[in-house]
Amino acid sequence: MSRSIVRSALFVPGSRPERFAKALAAGADAVIVDFEDAVEEPLKRQAREHLADFLHNTPQASVWVRVNAPDHPEHAADLTFCAQQAGVAGVLLPKVESAAHVAAVWQTGKPVWPIIESAKGLLALEQIAHAEGVERLSFGSLDLALDLNLNTGTAAALLVLDQARMAVQLHSRGADLLPPLDGVYPAIGDPDGLQRAIRHAYDMGYGGALCVHPKQVAVIHEALAPSVDDLAWARRVVDASAAANGAGAFQLDGQMVDAPVLLRAQRLLALAAN
Repeated sequence: MSRSIVRSALFVPGSRPERFAKALAAGADAVIVDFEDAVEEPLKRQAREHLADFLHNTPQASVWVRVNAPDHPEHAADLTFCAQQAGVAGVLLPKVESAAHVAAVWQTGKPVWPIIESAKGLLALEQIAHAEGVERLSFGSLDLALDLNLNTGTAAALLVLDQARMAVQLHSRGADLLPPLDGVYPAIGDPDGLQRAIRHAYDMGYGGALCVHPKQVAVIHEALAPSVDDLAWARRVVDASAAANGAGAFQLDGQMVDAPVLLRAQRLLALAAN
């Protein structure tokens, strides 16, 4: 299975093999070679050939693949490719709208990250989240906004997207999945906006986000990094817990510390360790 903590998942077009190594060197927690939106229709098969050559020549590489959607003519060939490539760590599944879509991908033997990006996908969230092979969910805010005919950038659109975003997080927890990933922030030249968007998703329980440019990786990691004060608090809680010799609850600075508080401290330290 993949790393449990994924703050950044960087897309690289499957039609641009000269960028594969650069993407892997960008510091992202996961790299996703995109066979879908970033690849023109005439180049779909060539994208698989590019990645096959790269993985053959770079056996230590490990990437995820965003395959074409379940109703696309190249979907089955993409899945066959993923099943055959040891360097493919897992499959990012776009336009997923049923547990059956996930089941077809799980036949590759690779973990699946479904992207929830349509009304039908939202309505099938419970079944998708509990489908065998799903490791974490991801949120496709741009496509969902289009599918729901939202007026992008308005307060109303943001409200609807946050409700959908929360549904993805809720079903992730209900199915004991790893923390979900938020959708891409398309304004590459707006690091401040990206940082705000990442903190917003983090405050809603998300573990990280998909991204489309290497320079977004550092911004995402910085936005998710615990503050110095938070880390100091977390270390004190963990140290006090060890000194309490397994007590279920204890006091620290006049505040009760129990299992949920200890777990939050441990999560902060784990996040900082990445």
